[in-house]
Amino acid sequence: MEIVGLAKKVTIYIGESDKWQRKPLYAAILEMLKKEDCAGATVTRALSGFGAHSRIHTASLVDLSADLPLIIEWVDNPDRVERVMPRLKEMVIEGLITIHEVEVITYSHRRLRELPAEAPVRDVMSREIHKVQVDTPLATAVELLLDKVYRALPVVDKEEKVVGILTDGDLLDRVDLLAVSAQKELNEAETAQELYRLRQAGQTVGETMTPNPVTVTDDATIAQAVKVMVEHNIKRLPVVDTQGKLVGMVSRVDVLRALAQPPVAESPRKSPPPGQHVQVGAVMMTNVPTVRVNASLAEIVDLLVGHAQRRVVVVDDQQRVVGIITDGDLIKRATAAERGGIIQSLTRRLPLGQSESFQLSQRTAAEVMTGQVVTVTPATSLLEALRLLLEHKIKRLPVVDTEGRLVGLVGRGGILQALGSSSPL
Repeated sequence: MEIVGLAKKVTIYIGESDKWQRKPLYAAILEMLKKEDCAGATVTRALSGFGAHSRIHTASLVDLSADLPLIIEWVDNPDRVERVMPRLKEMVIEGLITIHEVEVITYSHRRLRELPAEAPVRDVMSREIHKVQVDTPLATAVELLLDKVYRALPVVDKEEKVVGILTDGDLLDRVDLLAVSAQKELNEAETAQELYRLRQAGQTVGETMTPNPVTVTDDATIAQAVKVMVEHNIKRLPVVDTQGKLVGMVSRVDVLRALAQPPVAESPRKSPPPGQHVQVGAVMMTNVPTVRVNASLAEIVDLLVGHAQRRVVVVDDQQRVVGIITDGDLIKRATAAERGGIIQSLTRRLPLGQSESFQLSQRTAAEVMTGQVVTVTPATSLLEALRLLLEHKIKRLPVVDTEGRLVGLVGRGGILQALGSSSPL
């Protein structure tokens, strides 16, 4: 679980004698928060205080069992707080609940148990689900994808059963807005204009979604989820219960993050974790598109269109890595005049010469690339490469030799496939 940046702090004021279903209320709240996969909560016992009934409660040497005020503090991401709050309100019949915005600088923890491949998917899945229905206006779904970090929306029927999935990939050929939305670079006018066009068109989610998506049950093992993702070449799966009702989403990153965390074991491990001794050189791609720092935008776009990686590595005359350019980098740094044609080329996978004409500047790779690239070597272990991918929130790493010269590229998909085929899984 990762919480960094803006979050919500929930503070709950209750009495020590308050009960919920014959159990101390504070204990029941903690159990509920833990069951809902919340980040954590702390209970503090006050020395004295009074509440709505204006009765002062205090602790003294002669009255150690007084009904003292309790304060429960809980910090979590806003989506999880929004999801759990109705349940919390139901439990706190008498008391006070406040919410404040906070900024989380760091949140870390140690695993208290092993997370083997046989652990159930429910242990790693996300329960913060933004879902839509078949008749939901497409414009509404686009707004959800724009506002959140999610890249997929499960589509459910009236009984909460999964009937489809809507991804940003489903929309690329139909809605140019989504090609740019991943980079959060659209201005308000452009966003409003595209959403207005979608609303006027009257399209619904059912017209664009992928029907009958691949799903996994919440009691399936992590190993089974990995196998399904690899076999179907997909990045995320809706998670359903035994009745087929949606209960969560599990993504490639969820699985990789879980497997990357070294558990705290009381005794030495009998066998290394999956990927510990597998090296990057065994799974890296060697056919990597490259350009020099003075390459034109037209050359870069054509390379991005022709390669599935959607990455171009920038190298110097000695083939040493000096930068990297993704389709997102290019769109984000394009001028208003360039953006339309670039998006059209990327979404329709057409060379610039076959797309509609547009004004292209004379800028070079050096002006649009991302410098200070994180790299690995062929001898880097998969777990170390995975740690770097997750730490820097990137999808692929250039692989270089001892002289810094490019020899390959490794990404989340390759690592997942290697982990899925290793013996522990």
